[in-house]
Amino acid sequence: MTAQRAVLFYVLGLGLLWALIPTLTFPNPPLDVVEGFAWGQELALGYTKHPPMQAWLLELSYQFTGGSDFGGYWLSQIAIGLGYWCIWELAKRLGLSDWQAFWSVVLTSVTFYFTLPAPEFNPNILQIPVWAGMALFFHRALEKGWLIDWVLLGAIAAFGLYSKYFTALLIGSIGLYVLVMPSARKCLATAGPWLAACTCIALLTPHIIWLLDNDFLTFAYAASRSRGAENWLAHLTNPVSFLGAQIVNHAGLFIVVLAGLGIAGVRALPDKLRQKPYRDKQVFLLWFAFVPLAVVLLTSAVTGNEFKHMWGTSLFVLSGIVAIRFLNLPNNWPSPRRALIAALVVQSIFLSITLGQALLEPLWKTKHTRIHYPGLKIAQTLSKAWRDSVGTELAYVAGDMWPTANITLHAATRPSMFLQHDLTLSPWIRITDVQQKGVMLIWRGKDERLPENLARLYPDAKKDGSLTLPAHSYGTIPPISLSWAIIPPGSVAQNVVNE
Repeated sequence: MTAQRAVLFYVLGLGLLWALIPTLTFPNPPLDVVEGFAWGQELALGYTKHPPMQAWLLELSYQFTGGSDFGGYWLSQIAIGLGYWCIWELAKRLGLSDWQAFWSVVLTSVTFYFTLPAPEFNPNILQIPVWAGMALFFHRALEKGWLIDWVLLGAIAAFGLYSKYFTALLIGSIGLYVLVMPSARKCLATAGPWLAACTCIALLTPHIIWLLDNDFLTFAYAASRSRGAENWLAHLTNPVSFLGAQIVNHAGLFIVVLAGLGIAGVRALPDKLRQKPYRDKQVFLLWFAFVPLAVVLLTSAVTGNEFKHMWGTSLFVLSGIVAIRFLNLPNNWPSPRRALIAALVVQSIFLSITLGQALLEPLWKTKHTRIHYPGLKIAQTLSKAWRDSVGTELAYVAGDMWPTANITLHAATRPSMFLQHDLTLSPWIRITDVQQKGVMLIWRGKDERLPENLARLYPDAKKDGSLTLPAHSYGTIPPISLSWAIIPPGSVAQNVVNE
């Protein structure tokens, strides 16, 4: 079998398994997927937490599948599959053989970020093909000088920024590489880099205008997710914690490498590496494998900020190439077959954990889980309560994100999520339309009183109903309780911005 055919079978097989298992067994989509579906139907140029690309793609999948919610699982695998293709192509461009490129994909695939988080299609998953693709097309642009590669680089950069602003770190790393490396600096005298920049800016302009119109709403969320230093020690512990988590996330890669080496291979490896001179293209690989990570660690050390570990997803798309390149694998493996078996075992373990989350978690969990939330039943019950009371279809739901987003996704009429009844957090909402159609206020639990933020807007409102539903058909997860108040057309509060 050729390496090309092997990598195709491997990637397609993994993608089908990672898409089918959650499609067939998850009763409800994960957190970011539900939230993305709720935003996506609005087709806005930006949302409360993120740029719009993830939500747009989820809405596209919703329409393509005839109103089903499993599209996110397949979108994740499409994104990861595109990332694998870019890794394969880049590995060969960096001088690796076809079989070394195959193993680069395999080693990347067993790192944590390509496994358990995969069913939750979110901006982090979308960064995988963006970072791998930008590295590939930047390398092609430098080597060939073709304008089409520069245009594609700019377009992918814009796509990345529409997905998550973290892409700016890679854009900065590319710019710094051009300035530092004499061989790359020559491109500044050509039209290519400037064409890439113009392409990116032109495509990003609509979102920039949206940011200006909405007081940089998504930047405020990004800042809130990075916790500041609590004391001087945080300047040391936070970057160390982030780096430590990234090392642990590579456990699958280490297992496969060691399985292929065996004890004898580990002992012989130092001597073999001394006999193998490195090739010229190592600087490019090392730069994009480690410079973005170094910037994150340095930023955390200087500011003391704690970065979310999952932000490391895109930083390590080149890990497999680095391992193959600098350990000279599979040439230094006494048993590549054993390494492949180890990779399949690692994948089987992660797939089993995902299956277990769906089928076995309810047997022992005593806390609510996102994928076992009875979102469809809640949406059907509350939609009926609205129709029975008002005589129209439910058009708007207001409250905190999780219950309102689930109603937005699962209700047949797909009401809009009016997050916290706050126009600042939901700039796509037109209050005049809400006034004409009314809004249902949602809160968790069975309290008779409305939550404080809603009670300020509706001091005289009373609870109109509540429900309690089992979280799952079996197991120990406690039931879900929700309450609601119906605000009919013409009675919607005009003061909709939280104080």
